[in-house]
Amino acid sequence: MLIMLSLSLITLFITFIIMLIASTLSKKTIMDREKNSPYECGFDPQSSARLPFSLRFFLIAVIFLIFDVEITLLLPVASIMNITNIFSWLFTSTLFLIILLLGLYYEWYQGALEWSK
Repeated sequence: MLIMLSLSLITLFITFIIMLIASTLSKKTIMDREKNSPYECGFDPQSSARLPFSLRFFLIAVIFLIFDVEITLLLPVASIMNITNIFSWLFTSTLFLIILLLGLYYEWYQGALEWSK
């Protein structure tokens, strides 16, 4: 037990030393204005590259992405209709659609789908 504990401590110590050496050797101390500025085909940038974007657009894009993935989950439902039991197929597809519609109505109710207020 003592040997295992000492080997673990030695391994931990060696790992810590290697990480410390790697972090000190990898530090870049030279701050260059050209390297910190955004690249625009070799020219000086005309304006700031850190322009704010619309949070409303980002939310609508995320909602679209989520519903797009859920639509891809709905595609196989039509192809397995003949293979499975009609009652279980109808129950699962209806339940999935109800969950999707409830999510859509909730987003609509919260006002996330409104482009401008």
